[in-house]
Amino acid sequence: MTANRTIWIAVGLILAASPAWSQTPQTNWWSAPGREDGPARIVWAAQKTPQTPYTGPNKPIWHIADILKAHNGKKSWDQQVLLTRDFDGHYISMAPGEKTKCLFYADDRAFGWIYSGQVKITIDGQEPKILSKGWAFNVAPRLSYCMETIGNEPAVFYRTTPAGQAPSYPENQTPTPIAGYTYVKAKITSTGGYDALNVPFFNVDEYGASERTGERFLYDGHTNANLHLDFNIAQLPRATSWGHFHANMAEAWVDVYGQIDVLISGIGLVHGERGDVIHANEERWHRATSRPDTGKSIRMAITSRAKEGQVLYVQAAAGAGGN
Repeated sequence: MTANRTIWIAVGLILAASPAWSQTPQTNWWSAPGREDGPARIVWAAQKTPQTPYTGPNKPIWHIADILKAHNGKKSWDQQVLLTRDFDGHYISMAPGEKTKCLFYADDRAFGWIYSGQVKITIDGQEPKILSKGWAFNVAPRLSYCMETIGNEPAVFYRTTPAGQAPSYPENQTPTPIAGYTYVKAKITSTGGYDALNVPFFNVDEYGASERTGERFLYDGHTNANLHLDFNIAQLPRATSWGHFHANMAEAWVDVYGQIDVLISGIGLVHGERGDVIHANEERWHRATSRPDTGKSIRMAITSRAKEGQVLYVQAAAGAGGN
């Protein structure tokens, strides 16, 4: 046996006897999937100057009371309350007996929440379900859905659809014309569905009244509609705690249970009641909590790109805090 061969055999024995060398992978945070527990570092983050303005239907807060007052006396109406690069949000009222056409979106979800009244929702592959006050719905891509008001009262609900995307229709429906588009017959084989992080129907009021926490309703590669639950607090965080902001991404909330307080840079503190829609534009600091001494709250937090990891830029100053 040569000297060199003896040396290599010895090295091999050492490696085989050292699991830490040969079997345990070293953590590489820089290559880990999107997450929020990586190494802390200070960076330079860009914010628009002046801050991103509110345009079109967007405003820091839409109060449901003002929306209902504006449409007083009407049983059917449609009020756009949110329009971002990703999402088109509307409050809608449908008169008793009113029905929608069945339609679907190719690659994105439609979702919403019932403010009052009763709506029968029929989704491909699901048993039709009558949803009343406090229920949320989540329609997976490529599944057509129809809505119908049940009972003697109008149904009022919030609904988000993908911004700028023309819907598709089953063959037995007549598409509603859209300027700039021509509907043609085509064949698809793609399907849509649900998993542990996505459910078609969710009872928000029951969730809020229970001791359950941390449950998911809608979460995929494009859309996050997290039912963010906050417990009662005695007082708001200090005014120097601004929360966080996102690069090139807005965040919106529908107050679906209890009362919330949201601090938005350039706007100040806005107070949300059940049904209100609150919106923090791109790169604006924002911090959301329950309103002090009002109990538990749940807000439907609407953002994009959550599954891949969305960067939360928090204050660099030590002890500034954030939410």
